[in-house]
Amino acid sequence: MIPLCQPPDASPREPKLICPPGTADCHVHVYGPLDQYPVAPTRSFDVPEALPASLRKLHDILGVERLVLVQPSGYGTDNRRHLDAVAEMGRPARVIAALRADVPDAELDRMHEAGVRGVRYNIGHAGAVPLAEMPVLAGRIARLGWHVQLHVMDDQGRAPLAEMESTLRDLPTDVVIDHMGSLRPDKGLGQPGFQALLRLVNTGRCWVKLSCGYRMSALPPPYEDMVPYVQALLAARPDRLVWASDWPHVSFKGQMPNTTELLDQMLTWVPDEQQRQRIFVRNPEVLYGF
Repeated sequence: MIPLCQPPDASPREPKLICPPGTADCHVHVYGPLDQYPVAPTRSFDVPEALPASLRKLHDILGVERLVLVQPSGYGTDNRRHLDAVAEMGRPARVIAALRADVPDAELDRMHEAGVRGVRYNIGHAGAVPLAEMPVLAGRIARLGWHVQLHVMDDQGRAPLAEMESTLRDLPTDVVIDHMGSLRPDKGLGQPGFQALLRLVNTGRCWVKLSCGYRMSALPPPYEDMVPYVQALLAARPDRLVWASDWPHVSFKGQMPNTTELLDQMLTWVPDEQQRQRIFVRNPEVLYGF
């Protein structure tokens, strides 16, 4: 039986952090209605409906004015749900799609007009697009100014980013790393995956999402064991960092955070207001073309 994820906290609170105008949530998903947007048979978990209307309500409470809809593994390469959601959100939105390398040029052009700005690769997810196709598709999307987005997991004692570093450096596109590379805060700043992430960021062609502390941290919000890693990234390239909530927090087995806590954590992670303004507004404008 395919397991059903727990839903997000349905009662977001008014945040302590006041979002600057133009704030972008750079990593969210929507699901359903499931009778209109069926999930892929290759999925490894099911997700309760998380509709654009619920996300819109959340962003109204948080003060988020822009968003990036990211294709999840549960929909495979059927990008219709997230492309359709652009019109439903009522605010500027971009899409990160999942595509095979043989997608026609005309389809790439159509998707660009629809708001797509990158392609995502999920390492280790059932039914994910083969990673071997990444250099081929990267060569085809470079003309559009798109980027490659990568979700890696370090749950087997490996360091995927370190293993892939040279491949990522050779891509003709920028690279965006989901969720701070899914680092393990108990392993220290010297862990190979995080050191590879710092080297990639220092090239100026790699971006990092400050997100998913709730999945990595051993502490409650604001996940203070993540602060040294955020500080190291800030010291490297503060112009290559963006924030994301990761709503609706799919396939999370721990205590579900209130999404407001994932915004307010930035008061601890990035205490300088000008740096937060850059991460919330200016950097997403550059990366996604808002």
